[in-house]
Amino acid sequence: MSNQVMYSLQKAEAAEALQWLEAPIPTIGEDDVLIKVRRTGICGTDIHIWDWDAWAQSIVPVPIITGHEFSGEVVEVGKNVSTLKVGQRVSGEGHLIQHSSRQARSGRFHLDPGTRGLGVETDGAFAQYVQLPAFNVIELPDSISDDLGAILDPLGNAVHTALAFDILGEDVLITGAGPIGIMAAAVCRFAGARNVVLTDINDARLTLARSVVADVHTVNVSTRNLEAEMQALGIKQGFDIGLEMSGSGAALSQMIEALDVGGRLALLGIPSTSADLDLSRVVLKSITLKGIYGREMFETWYKMLAMLDAGLNIEPIITHLFPARDFEGAFAAMKSGQTGKVVLDWTEV
Repeated sequence: MSNQVMYSLQKAEAAEALQWLEAPIPTIGEDDVLIKVRRTGICGTDIHIWDWDAWAQSIVPVPIITGHEFSGEVVEVGKNVSTLKVGQRVSGEGHLIQHSSRQARSGRFHLDPGTRGLGVETDGAFAQYVQLPAFNVIELPDSISDDLGAILDPLGNAVHTALAFDILGEDVLITGAGPIGIMAAAVCRFAGARNVVLTDINDARLTLARSVVADVHTVNVSTRNLEAEMQALGIKQGFDIGLEMSGSGAALSQMIEALDVGGRLALLGIPSTSADLDLSRVVLKSITLKGIYGREMFETWYKMLAMLDAGLNIEPIITHLFPARDFEGAFAAMKSGQTGKVVLDWTEV
């Protein structure tokens, strides 16, 4: 297929927006596969790249095909690939590692400092075809739809964060009701947390959370006091575990105050500016902080697929499906803050 062309969404120049352009179909290496893309999810990272903000300018090369959340079908395999075959439905891990670091050689692949991001630092999945190392490919069972397969990457972020600490029987506070925060709440409930409280300042997202997650308690902290919700739930000393998904410094400060002494805090949200963190409170309350980046390769994938097979249902988080050519409408919907996950359909291109 190397002499053929495909349609793709590209950051073609150092400016706002993406462009719908032709590109060569990737030529795969001996250890790679070529995947015909069926669905892609739009991520917050893609919004940063669309906006061409300071972070995107610092890391994203131009030109580049963007996108890293996808599902599709294997259409070609490299000569060294024996674990996959043409016709298999797949998704994939978008962190491309170097294999030579201490972390990778000891099996902690997700911590490899040489990691490059699919669709961020190398051509990605907003295209009719995407190239991926066979090592990174995840086979999809028949029970997982193409739509759901396209959002396993962010679900993996939610699973990695939610399972960072033992949550069975614990009271969990989640700050940030974006799609990943909502999915994390679903995972916490599924994994046996006692109470799960999800905070935000966006009523639309909190309403969506209640439709996706059974028995989640939502609090708009701009209109309701978090302490009042804690009292109503019988949480006397504080939350046992916190999951910070918003990137808000104010949310992080509130989280630390709401945690019990000895509380555990997993941080996934990335602040757009430096957070004003009172470390004395962290020390005096003996709070454990753990930064979360991406997914554990590949333990998170195994746990995620097992939970989905056992009945975890997060498909309602997908609120919009757009034809890929209507990418401008899809990005506008995502940027409105009134959606869950927004998915692009590449089958009709």
